[in-house]
Amino acid sequence: MIDAIKDSFKGFDPNNLDLAAAGTWPVGVKVITYILLFVGVIFLGVHFYTSDKELILQSKIRVESKLKTEYSSVSNQVANLAGLRKQMADVEEQFKEIKRQLPTQKEVPGLLEDITNIGIASGLVINSLVLQAERRDKYYIELPIHISAQGSYHQVGNFVSGIAAIKRIVTLHDFNLTPTSAGMLNITITAKTYRNDDD
Repeated sequence: MIDAIKDSFKGFDPNNLDLAAAGTWPVGVKVITYILLFVGVIFLGVHFYTSDKELILQSKIRVESKLKTEYSSVSNQVANLAGLRKQMADVEEQFKEIKRQLPTQKEVPGLLEDITNIGIASGLVINSLVLQAERRDKYYIELPIHISAQGSYHQVGNFVSGIAAIKRIVTLHDFNLTPTSAGMLNITITAKTYRNDDD
């Protein structure tokens, strides 16, 4: 068979190939031409068929990578869910404790009385203690109390310490200390307490 193909090439001149006369080509040339055409068609078919598939594959690989990252993040959250729930319960308990420290509207007069008693117990002379207009915020209502008093440096320190020890939340602002001719201090302070808007 191979010898027959070799014999068919005898006297064949590749420069004189005429496509119109392809039927008269030697058998060996026809076989090689068929093989080349078959390989070319297979190559082009595979190339055009797989190129779209390659793009789809790369897209799916990127999606897979993104999904793995999301899965890892979610699985970490799920693994920490018990800890997060405990933290949430702790925060809620702390919030309730802080909320208990905020005076209700009914407790404000008692708070004013407590501040007055702390001032007197510290040895200060209370000149005035005036509850000023409420200031509303998004989460709470601020209740400023203007305090004017007179006393020694240590009495002022005892007063501030006494205010810090109150169970209710009270913050001190706008300190103004002025010495008097008698060696005492005139003090003006704004004490602020806070209450919930839902009282």
